[in-house]
Amino acid sequence: MRDTKKSLRGSVIVSVVATAALALAACAPTAAPGGGSDEESAPSEVTVGIVTSESGPLAGYGKQYLDAFEAGLDYATDGTGEIDGTTITVEYRDDAGDPDKAVTAVKELIGEGVNIIAGTASSGVALAVAEQAAQNQVLYISGPAAADAVTGINEYTFRSGRQSAQDVATAGTFLDDIEGKTIAVFAQDNAFGQGNVAAVEAILGSQGATITPVLVAEDVTEFTPFAQQVLAGAPDLVFVAWAGATSGAMWQAMSQQGVLDEIPVVTGLGDAATFGAYGEASEKINFLNHYFPGAPDNEVNTAMVEAIEEGGGTPDLFSPDGFNAAIMIVHAIQEGQGDVDAMVAALEGFEFEGPKGAMTVRESDHALIQEMYQARLVADGDTFVPELVDTVPAEDVAPAEAE
Repeated sequence: MRDTKKSLRGSVIVSVVATAALALAACAPTAAPGGGSDEESAPSEVTVGIVTSESGPLAGYGKQYLDAFEAGLDYATDGTGEIDGTTITVEYRDDAGDPDKAVTAVKELIGEGVNIIAGTASSGVALAVAEQAAQNQVLYISGPAAADAVTGINEYTFRSGRQSAQDVATAGTFLDDIEGKTIAVFAQDNAFGQGNVAAVEAILGSQGATITPVLVAEDVTEFTPFAQQVLAGAPDLVFVAWAGATSGAMWQAMSQQGVLDEIPVVTGLGDAATFGAYGEASEKINFLNHYFPGAPDNEVNTAMVEAIEEGGGTPDLFSPDGFNAAIMIVHAIQEGQGDVDAMVAALEGFEFEGPKGAMTVRESDHALIQEMYQARLVADGDTFVPELVDTVPAEDVAPAEAE
């Protein structure tokens, strides 16, 4: 059971601390009035509230985030748990993926004087917490939650991970030219599937593609007719958005009907637990990807992977989100000294080196601009492992600015 309150702990990553300190100093924007690092006015302690899934359906994502968050705090503070004389203390709360439970936890933390909140694996939770951040004027840094609506929702909300628009834009990079192409969206006929259709239409449709949805009722268990429908439409690309227990049967039908041999098929590569879910289709699918440990090649990623493994964890899909959040929080405290307006100003336009390389917090809407990946799964004994195909430059998949 995770302690609900504790000072930072962990080993010092000696080989990269100096690099991290230099990078943060070099990239720090000019402090807002009242900010800066005057130790005489710095508070002796700042408490951060971490609200995310430690139980419930997204507990695995929550663990990835938390393991990396602790590693990131250790990294960004040189293992001291403090910055410029200010001790950073952390309060942890389990939202179990429930927005109501998260809001209750956030209100309790704010009532205790906490004005920095981070975490959240669920998009529904993130949107609810963002509303509380605006109402109470506290800094909020969302985690793995990918809903595009989080970006630009209010001046107090930031994110430490990617968003759905960056996933969809990455899917488009599997075509040399989107203009005039036909993209089929193969998805379940539910809110998740319909949302993906809308995203593809908005992002790739605006670049000149014709989008043809193929939506399948959730209770369907025989997918051959739908695979044949996709094949008959002869699209230039198939974007698959699927989740749940029928995934294996769906991919089997797509493979057996020859869709994967005739048409490029793209879907998102999830965390390591999903790598065996594609069966015989595994090596025929093109994967867009947010992160896997072997994708980036830089000192920060190496430091994060080593720290998580030394702590008994496993780096995975949402590890960068936790590590980035720690770097962002330490920077905000260093520059803003616990004052919310000053911390917000410090993060707007903030550029830093994260596990995925260069990261930029876009000033206008707080989107986190970052590179993405093309990947494939390759057989490794009785299992499959991801292999990097290409790195997609951050600017090529940057989401449209929120209004």
